[in-house]
Amino acid sequence: MAAFTDEQEAFRSVVRDFAAREIAPHAADWDRDHVFPTGTVREMGELGLFGLVFPEEYGGSDADFTTLCIAIEEIGRADQSMGITLEAGVTLGAKPIFNYGSENQKQQHLPDLVAGRALAGFGLTEPGGGSDAGATQTRAVLDDSSGNREWVINGTKTFITNSGTDITSLVTVTARTDDGVSSIIVPSGTPGFAVEPAYRKMGWHASDTHGLAFDDCRVPESNLLGVPGQGFNQFLATLDEGRIAIAALAVGLIQACLDECTAYANQRQAFGKPIASYQAIAFKCADMAVAAETARQVTYAAAARKDAGQQFKKQAAIAKLYATEAAVTATREATQIFGGYGFIDETPVSRFYRDAKILEIGEGTSEIQRLVISRELGLAPTR
Repeated sequence: MAAFTDEQEAFRSVVRDFAAREIAPHAADWDRDHVFPTGTVREMGELGLFGLVFPEEYGGSDADFTTLCIAIEEIGRADQSMGITLEAGVTLGAKPIFNYGSENQKQQHLPDLVAGRALAGFGLTEPGGGSDAGATQTRAVLDDSSGNREWVINGTKTFITNSGTDITSLVTVTARTDDGVSSIIVPSGTPGFAVEPAYRKMGWHASDTHGLAFDDCRVPESNLLGVPGQGFNQFLATLDEGRIAIAALAVGLIQACLDECTAYANQRQAFGKPIASYQAIAFKCADMAVAAETARQVTYAAAARKDAGQQFKKQAAIAKLYATEAAVTATREATQIFGGYGFIDETPVSRFYRDAKILEIGEGTSEIQRLVISRELGLAPTR
């Protein structure tokens, strides 16, 4: 078991209680109705979850990354949609502004993002890009014809989380500029910036996901995030952090499967006795327990390296690869244990199964994680 401080264990209990009371009872309804529960997200903000890793000067609690992963694991254990809302709101939404923004940008945007009063999107992926994130086609050109130097942005982004909620305040997008790929902050409601209709998705039904379109969208030159031409590198570093957080989300899902399956196996009768008494079922639950503990270990080992200021790219990729693939396996086996009931949406494992697959895709596919790990081992595999 990963070692946590007494304070972290107490925090885990607080988040688990909140998730059990305010999220778990509603998750099935949100999933069925494709509802983004703004009120619950605000409550997560009031609990301080969006501000964990940010300094007190911006309204945060200055906690470590491990503590954020604990929160994501526990929220994801109750509902993956709310888990990804928290994960993306912090690592993809607010963190780039904190890591690379000017002090004016931080003062302008972080207080609301840290408090959970607002969300920010992370606009990297494009329709023709996918894993080839460097093939950015969106362009931004500086123009001063209006008397003010402005970025004029044209292009499209796809699969962007937290981009179209009624509390989304901005998206940060990558675009090709004269210096290379740069990052630019685009506030919601900016003329020329359109949020496309929400996707019909296999899972994460209560999570907000949209495509974005930019048609001569103009923002001030000062909305550049960090150094010109460094946008791609900024986003790659952002993804390294996010991969640990996604692994924590996967840990929560594996644990949720184990919780549901052990309870069901002890209650469900077949051939005159609980199905837990049959090795075919008991061994599946045992494998889930092994997966949960192993995924937890590699995830929090990667988080500990980040907290210690050590290199963690390889460990983040290992955690993301192992935990997400283990989560897909766990949900498949959970559905098998529930049998026909697992195929019915009234049982949680049906939702778990649908939610799991995207974990192997978002923030770097399993194939990309293997590529990262190979390169960190000193190998140079071709794409």
